[in-house]
Amino acid sequence: MAGGITVQGSTRRRALQGQSGWGGLVRNGRIFLIAVFASLGGLLYGYNQGVFSGVLGMYSFDNRMASAVNNSGTKGWLVSILELGAWVGVLFTGYLADKLSRKYTILLGQAHVYTHSAVVVFCIGVIVQTSAFHPPSIYGGRFVTGLGVGSLSMAVPLYKLTGSSAELAPPEVRGSLVALQQLAITFGIMVSFWIDYGTNYIGGTGASQKEAAWRIPLALQLVPAIILGCGILFMPFSPRWLINQGRDEEALAILSKARDMPPESDVVQIEYLEIKAQYLFERETAALKYPQFQDGSFASSFKLGCYDYMSLLTIPTLLRRTMVGTLTMFFQQWTGVNAILYYAPSIFQSLSLTGNTVSLLATGVVGIVMFLATIPAVIWVDNTGRKPILVSGAFIMAGCHFIVAILTGIFHKNWQAHSAAGWVACAFVWLFAMAFGYSWGPCAWILVAEIWPLSVRGKGISIAASSNWMNNFIVGQVTPTMLQHLGFGTFIFFGAFSFLGGLFVLFCVPETKGLSLEEMDEVFGAEGLAAAELQRHDEISNRLGLFAYDQPPSSPTEKYETESYKADHA
Repeated sequence: MAGGITVQGSTRRRALQGQSGWGGLVRNGRIFLIAVFASLGGLLYGYNQGVFSGVLGMYSFDNRMASAVNNSGTKGWLVSILELGAWVGVLFTGYLADKLSRKYTILLGQAHVYTHSAVVVFCIGVIVQTSAFHPPSIYGGRFVTGLGVGSLSMAVPLYKLTGSSAELAPPEVRGSLVALQQLAITFGIMVSFWIDYGTNYIGGTGASQKEAAWRIPLALQLVPAIILGCGILFMPFSPRWLINQGRDEEALAILSKARDMPPESDVVQIEYLEIKAQYLFERETAALKYPQFQDGSFASSFKLGCYDYMSLLTIPTLLRRTMVGTLTMFFQQWTGVNAILYYAPSIFQSLSLTGNTVSLLATGVVGIVMFLATIPAVIWVDNTGRKPILVSGAFIMAGCHFIVAILTGIFHKNWQAHSAAGWVACAFVWLFAMAFGYSWGPCAWILVAEIWPLSVRGKGISIAASSNWMNNFIVGQVTPTMLQHLGFGTFIFFGAFSFLGGLFVLFCVPETKGLSLEEMDEVFGAEGLAAAELQRHDEISNRLGLFAYDQPPSSPTEKYETESYKADHA
């Protein structure tokens, strides 16, 4: 689909496409390696997300930042101010990602008002936090770090999901490539938890603890950030962005190299022409709708961008995508996952695990099980589909919350006499982490990244990601107060929202598995497209020669027609 019309040649492309899931990833090794490197942004995000939960519980940090840590309100701000910065950062990244390309946005993200590099902004914030001696430095450092994290959280998935590694990726493995982002996030979370557990012993776990115990984990964020900032310069541009810039030959060459097929092969030509047809259709449509903004000036481009944002609310098919994207991210955050990640040591202490060391150890288990649970998503998400995974994960998480709430409500006044019940509650927290790891962690980002048409893709993902970060901010802000005043009611609250999230996906979200990025309009309807626009797209497709490819392979062996080429060039 493109703009609501079936793309000519897509039937044949589907017939020629390769194996789904892990087998498809192995078959597309070059794209897989690009995606793995781009996932350093996810590792950064995950490490940053997890490291502060352990730092909050360290004696030396609490002693240094006592005025902020000892009050539930200021403690919430200490955690959530990063998410507020990320929300600001991600909103500014959407426009830049469409204009400068996903690749340069990662390095030169407009997450900072002065267009500093997202990586540089991130590193500045980390340095300020690492060298902090008073709470205001932590607040400021985490806000600045959030600007970089927000830019990376949107630009890196955009590069992976709708940039090179997924714009280059066949639809049959797109979900698995995207799931690598969440795998990297959970790996970063896991690593941060265990680094916190290890550095907690520097100088001892009590009054003798050295401040290096919390400064070292914060400083280690600089390592993957620098690697990402330097290495991204050597990654390929996305074909869609190149075609947007009129660099068609480069786009075709990149597609050919990524597929390991000759440029004249049917697969490469069909995908190239599909992208070209979508671009020409949207450009010609924009010229007809807004002829007064076609002079190429900055002012006109800015106004077109504003109209694009407005179109997300005024065009029915785009409004439905906007609702799906923002509400999916809303429910992802209100499953309570970040309440667990940010305050896991405190939660485990409230479930009878006494001592900071034991609670950090239990927190480390959260990181391990969440990481391991994400691996199946990489392998099977393109075989199973998005909806079954999201629905099952939501209901499992709801059940875990309710069970923890029941156990806490019954035994919280005397955990010491019911330690077994406390461990059962901890086990269900771990099961919750597993359920999120295989479902809403990867699949929510897959869904919101693949539903947008080319013309508003960057802006659409920025709106969905901003929903993620704003709700993330609210969860981080209110959780300490909820735990203090609601107690086990906190788990009932998050359990109810997890259950509602499952119902939302079940009844309101379409299945998007296996659809090309240009076919996505088919499942969202074409209510806003006039008959003239349908005819215009057909004329463009015919002009480009896509009609000639709209047939299945002429023989069973044609699907593998490029294998000899690939063998010759191995």
